[in-house]
Amino acid sequence: MDEERKNTDHRRRNIAFMVFFIVILIGAIIGYLYVQYKKTHISTNDAFVEGSVHTISSRIPGTVIKVNVSDNEFVKKGTLLLELDPEIYEIKLKEAIAGAEAEKKKLNEIKAGIEAQRKKVEFAEAMLEHSKAILTSLKKTLIAREAEVEAKEAMLRQAESDFRRIKSLFEKGVVPRDRYEKAETAYDTAKSALRAAKAIKAQTEAQIKAQEALVKQAQAGYKAEKAVLKRLIESLDTQSRAVKRREANVEQARLNLSYTKIYAPSDGYITRKSVEVGNTIQAGQPLMALVPLNDVYIVANYKETKIHRIRPGMKVKIKVDAYPDHEFIGRVESIMAGTGARFSLFPPENATGNYVKVVQRIPVKIVLETTPDPDHPLRIGMSVVPTVIATR
Repeated sequence: MDEERKNTDHRRRNIAFMVFFIVILIGAIIGYLYVQYKKTHISTNDAFVEGSVHTISSRIPGTVIKVNVSDNEFVKKGTLLLELDPEIYEIKLKEAIAGAEAEKKKLNEIKAGIEAQRKKVEFAEAMLEHSKAILTSLKKTLIAREAEVEAKEAMLRQAESDFRRIKSLFEKGVVPRDRYEKAETAYDTAKSALRAAKAIKAQTEAQIKAQEALVKQAQAGYKAEKAVLKRLIESLDTQSRAVKRREANVEQARLNLSYTKIYAPSDGYITRKSVEVGNTIQAGQPLMALVPLNDVYIVANYKETKIHRIRPGMKVKIKVDAYPDHEFIGRVESIMAGTGARFSLFPPENATGNYVKVVQRIPVKIVLETTPDPDHPLRIGMSVVPTVIATR
């Protein structure tokens, strides 16, 4: 009986030992598998849904006359969100257009004046060239007159020589009186011809002096007309710049008028609406926010001790607290170049005081591989648990 009890106890101890051993073995296997799983499945609960948030504001001050949206309303890109009173900007546009037209009128007047002045310059230049041509002709005539005077002087000398010789012979009774009188007449004629030639030469010289004065006068007139043309051309350049400034004012006024209507920059949901009809707003004042949900992403803050196993392009399984029965698939797009603490509003100053080492977290951007699910919309700020599949 005792022997049988001893055998039974022995078997029980063996079974218990085997069960304990099996439990230990199973625990070790599970622990090993868990460690291997953790090496390839890196997760964190410090992760949130992020996305673009468009702050809607006005580029110009004004009074709100119409608001077409309400909080949490979905709008399409290009939807008219609100309108400002356009009256003052319409008046400014009209003033700018009137100013531009006035400057253009001045510009056209200057252009017409330049064309008229060019004709005056051409006429003055033609008159100058004509005066110079006359002066050149007179100078050539003077040369001919001088040659004629020289010829008359030579003829006078010959006539005087003949007269003296004939006179001497006449006094001696060698030649008759008629020949003497003929020689005297030729001598007197030569003197008269010389005086006439000199008179014509003097008249030509006087004409040349008068023409030179006319040439100088024409030159002065030509220079004066050119100076007027130069001033007009300079004023044309100045007026052209004035017209461009006025046209720029028109464009600015037209833009300001267009800014009285504010449109949605993208598809999304209206949030934080703080504007109502009748409000007077300033340029840059936040009026509402537009949140598009079609391009949300995940920012997961992983410990620095795990970040070395994460690479861009790795697959990510994402669990969202709001949808515990649904799994999202994404991939690692990028890893931030610094820790979250370093880029916070007040980064820590470790150079002062006592230092306590704290494991830092590095933000990792995760984008969704699937298109947005209308049954499981992700909203900015939701808590998620991403698991990176760190396969080599």
